Amino acid sequence: MPLFPAPTEGAAITMNAGKLVVPDQPILPFIEGDGTGPDIWRSSVRVLDAAVAKAYGGKKKIAWYEVYAGEKSFRKFGTWLPDETVEAYRTYLVGIKGPLTTPVGKGIRSLNVALRQLLDLYVCLRPVRWFKGVPSPVRDPSKVDMVIFRENTEDIYAGIEFETGTENNQKLLDFLKATYPKEFGKIRFPETSGVGIKPISRQGTERLMSAAIEYALAQGRKSVNIVHKGNIMKFTEGAFRDWSYALSQSKFRGQVVTERESWILGNAEKNPSLSVEDNAKEVEPGYDMMPAELQAEVKKEVEAALALRPTHGDGKWKKLLRIKDSIADITLQQVLTRPAEFDVIATMNLNGDYLSDALAAQVGGIGIAPGGNINYATGHAIFEATHGTAPKYANLDKVNPGSVILSGEMMLRHLGWTEAADLVIKGIDGAIGAKTVTYDFARLMEGAKEVKCSEFGSAVISHM
Repeated sequence: MPLFPAPTEGAAITMNAGKLVVPDQPILPFIEGDGTGPDIWRSSVRVLDAAVAKAYGGKKKIAWYEVYAGEKSFRKFGTWLPDETVEAYRTYLVGIKGPLTTPVGKGIRSLNVALRQLLDLYVCLRPVRWFKGVPSPVRDPSKVDMVIFRENTEDIYAGIEFETGTENNQKLLDFLKATYPKEFGKIRFPETSGVGIKPISRQGTERLMSAAIEYALAQGRKSVNIVHKGNIMKFTEGAFRDWSYALSQSKFRGQVVTERESWILGNAEKNPSLSVEDNAKEVEPGYDMMPAELQAEVKKEVEAALALRPTHGDGKWKKLLRIKDSIADITLQQVLTRPAEFDVIATMNLNGDYLSDALAAQVGGIGIAPGGNINYATGHAIFEATHGTAPKYANLDKVNPGSVILSGEMMLRHLGWTEAADLVIKGIDGAIGAKTVTYDFARLMEGAKEVKCSEFGSAVISHM
């Protein structure tokens, strides 16, 4: 007998030829979450059901399937993450969850991370957009409209680290000292240093970048920006950049142009008599100071870009998806000062963590920021609140349910139910535009009407 039987009505979503096959009554697992999770879920599920009912006149309906993780699971079953929960998401492919408590003590580092790892949900998808009227600390939040593709299974999420003073940590330090004495010398205080290893693979990079480009092309986006710290970590983050460029040029050659290729082609179109070397000098301002072998590399790059003229020349490159890159630290500055220059962002786990929350702050905070964890190859996807459990507000019907509502909107769009997803956006727009908001926004908006969590859900529905 299963811990929590599936609904008797509805059917599982399946995959066929790499595409989701969604029945009219799909079974969708959900975890309501800890702390404020139950309040938020009750409001959110009403919104999602109302959008589906209005969009399809009763012809489509979600068969919700409650599964368990976190505190509620521990109280009912004595385990933080039952195998049946993982199996439900594996079987039914697509689901949603509220915020979860991370267990205190040893064992699972994070329930959220565990679900992502067990189902190989390699993309953390974080769209960031502003709704008119939402209080923002930046001058023009309407320019913030970005989608972050954050690699979800490597980098620090798959990191190996050892605590200072432990036997394993000392073994690793001894190995480094004996095998790589020069590199070991960089460690200033080895006696008190904890040591960590972060893996970045070509396969992990390529599948993330491929998903980002395919999304950008399907959504008519302008660019994909590779964010990295490759100027320092040349063989992990620098490799991420290089592999991402190589994938874009090998798999999507006819649909993309790199930023440097656009400069080279643009230079040649402005001045058809421009030599390869002069073009190289315009692309690389420090060209004259480079050693001869680096100059040769830049000239080779120019020649390769000019060879694209039959397919990309005569201005055709201007209509293609632009692939570019930027260093992580300057990116965190420029998403504030030049947000309109960023569109789709592809990055590793830690950089994506910083960027996601920094951008959320520009458009109202993580209380209204949605997220999804997706494996585009298998079809598995879990959409989730991006904020914490906020236990001090539990059962007060007070907090903003926007993160789960908008994560549900992402889920509906992922299913191909765009009409319902559009209604959710219309409802959110209308409620916030009418200044009918929960306390977090009301205290920052002049003339706002503060409502409860459940009442905000009702307001969203009324504005559909």
